[in-house]
This record gives sequence, C-alpha cells and structure tokens, in this order.
Amino acid sequence: MVTQTSLRKKNPLVSIFKSIFKSPQKVIAPLVALAILLIIWQILASGENVSLPSPTKVIADTWDPYIIDPFFDNGGVDKGLFWQILASLRRVAIGFSLATVVGIALGILIGSNKLFYSALDPIFQVLRTIPPLAWLPISLAAMRQADPSAIFVIFITAIWPIIINTTVGVQQIPQDYRNVSKVLRLSNLTFFFNILIPSTLPYIFTGLKIGIGLSWLAIIAAEMLVGGVGIGFFIWDAYNSGYMSEIIIALVYVGIIGLLLDRLVSFIASLVVAEEQQ
Repeated sequence: MVTQTSLRKKNPLVSIFKSIFKSPQKVIAPLVALAILLIIWQILASGENVSLPSPTKVIADTWDPYIIDPFFDNGGVDKGLFWQILASLRRVAIGFSLATVVGIALGILIGSNKLFYSALDPIFQVLRTIPPLAWLPISLAAMRQADPSAIFVIFITAIWPIIINTTVGVQQIPQDYRNVSKVLRLSNLTFFFNILIPSTLPYIFTGLKIGIGLSWLAIIAAEMLVGGVGIGFFIWDAYNSGYMSEIIIALVYVGIIGLLLDRLVSFIASLVVAEEQQ
C-alpha cells in the first residue's frame, strides 16, 4: 500500500529541499566557488589583447536573443538555442533508446551463455575502443544522410557500456538464486522476470548513466561535422563566424542539459531499483 510517507520519499522536490536544509553547505559551497571562478575569469578577461570575452561581455552579447528569447525561429539554421538543443536531444533520444534495447538484450544473452560470451566479448572489447567520430565516415558512406549518421554515432557510442554492465550484472547473479530456481523448477520466463532482471537492474542503470553521458558528448562532436540544426553545429558555426560569446553561452547550456540527463537517469533508477540494491 502506498502511504503519504512513501510518496514524500519518492518526490524529488521533497528530497532536494530536505538535502538543502540538512546540508546547506552543499548548496552554498558550489555557489561561492562559482562566484570566485567568475570573478577570476572577469579579471583575467578584462585586460587588453584578450581573446576570450569576460562573463559580463558574454551576457551582454548573447542577452538578445539567445538568453531572453531562446525560442525564436527565423528559418533554416537561424534558430534559438531551445530549438538547437531540442534537435540534438531528439537525435540522442533515438540513438540512446536503440542502444538501450539492443545493449540490454545483447548483455543478457552474452551474460547468460558462456559460448556467446567467449565468442563476442573479445570483439566487443576491440570495437568499444574505437573513438565515436571514427564511425561517422562509415555511417555517412552507408546511409548518405547526415541525420541518420549522427543517430548511428550515438547508438554505437552508448551501446558498449550498456552491454558490458548488463553482462557483468547477469554474471554476478548469486549462485544460490540459480540453485533455488532449479529446486523450485521455475520456468525460464519466471526466472527471467523475478530473478535475473531485478538482480541485474543496478548494473543496467550504471551502464545507462555512462551511456547517456557519452551520447551527449558524441552528438555535439558529430553535429559539428554533419551540420544542420543542432547545438553542435551551432557551436561550430559560431566559431567560424568568430562569435566567442555565443560559443560560451552554448557551452553553458550543454553542461546544464548534460547534468539534467544524468540526474534524470538517476531519478528513474531510484524509482525502479530497490533501495537495498542501490
């Protein structure tokens, strides 16, 4: 039965406010550190012949339209940062979702079968060391379109940590669990849903957290090369045009979105994975 207490425990806003009031230094300390860094940056960027703009100049240069109106759309690639980030997030969502499905399935298969593990693990260990952007020319040659190529780069980047962590999770299922399932003569389906999946979930979500971070890193670099609407191409276009302030404000957005994606996966994990397994 769900009680008010359990709902409060699951509510992320309640947890945030509790953590703030319980440990205010966790909020105050980062704010002070950020203020100090901004002051140092302002001082260093205020001299003559400085290539990087100061924080105040960045805000002044990008206030209109990139800060106060991120939703503008003048057609083509001349769009606000909201649309640029949304296009990148769409590619990440498609590529990461495909990597999640395929990665978990392959991880369970490899972790459950010693023959498959012996055959495929060395291949995967080699493939996962290939830099993500090295796959881009191959995907462009095969698909001949920029958007599917960028999505493929996301897929191939995110899939390896998901496969590896899922495989380890399946292999780490206690032997006692397997013995009990044999004694009780549980069907393969019952063992899968009641033992394998619950035992493997913490490992799966570890792979998902790593995968989503790598996906967001890879899409920025991929979009610089494939072009079109997206925060990666926006940064590269701003560099070619010499607009350093636009690059910096875009990087701020990129960092915030990356943090939110990580926290989103962590929040979903807190809802799905039992507390004793975290």
